[in-house]
Amino acid sequence: MKKSLSFILFFILIFNFQSLLAQENELNEKLTREQVNDSIQKMSRFSIYKDNYFITGIPLNEKVDRQSADVKYNVSFKQLITRNTLPWDTYLFVTYSQKSFWNIYDESSPFKEINFNPSIGLGKPIYTKNDRLTGVLSLMFEHESNGRDSIYSRSWNNLHLSYRTSLSEKSKLKAKVWLPFQYKEGNPDLLEYIGLAELTYSRILIPEKLEAEVMVRKGLNWEWKGAIRTRIYYTPFKDNNQGFMLELFNGYSESLINYTDEIHSIRVGYVIRSKDLGLLN
Repeated sequence: MKKSLSFILFFILIFNFQSLLAQENELNEKLTREQVNDSIQKMSRFSIYKDNYFITGIPLNEKVDRQSADVKYNVSFKQLITRNTLPWDTYLFVTYSQKSFWNIYDESSPFKEINFNPSIGLGKPIYTKNDRLTGVLSLMFEHESNGRDSIYSRSWNNLHLSYRTSLSEKSKLKAKVWLPFQYKEGNPDLLEYIGLAELTYSRILIPEKLEAEVMVRKGLNWEWKGAIRTRIYYTPFKDNNQGFMLELFNGYSESLINYTDEIHSIRVGYVIRSKDLGLLN
């Protein structure tokens, strides 16, 4: 299996990438500066940030048993501190995400790893000369650790810049680059596996029903040490932010404790996604 499944899905998603870039961005053409400002004013201060999910699955590159099958779940939320009232029409927000790996099928069902991920950031909508939204720029300070000590301690901090934009009415692209610091004590070779950037592309396959997303990152090395994560979202109910998610992960750094281990896994389960204005989330 290795990376083949994710590569197949990745190439399906980007097959028409060049034509998408040439298409008129119908969604953004509908969003003027005034409309975006109005949306920010009406947004709930407390909202979902990253996907909140509960998925279970098995490894694809090792024996499947009670120890290797697991549950992975994520809890993530965002609190808007200010709206677009700061200099340069920016807004301040804080986020918190907690990703857990749970050996639920093993005896006594121990937790294998929990990664804690708080951050604080500034967001700024970017407009064309005609005051049409083209994307959203975010500058964030982020901490991630597993809350453990001694030889099992893993943590790092980063200052990152991300840009989210719509390529068409049905597709979005997010580019993220980071400047890491305070990571060398517990995981000095971390950058060999997570690199300095990642790219996420999403595509609506069936409106309000089916969506695919691919995240790619490459470590600072001459070998294949990076990650490809592919997600398929299915929403069975109309006007609902709940549904099902299939996730394929191939690569390194799925969690902090085993960032040097090559993981190939498939999981499926329940997901809750943000219903806020997509680019502003």
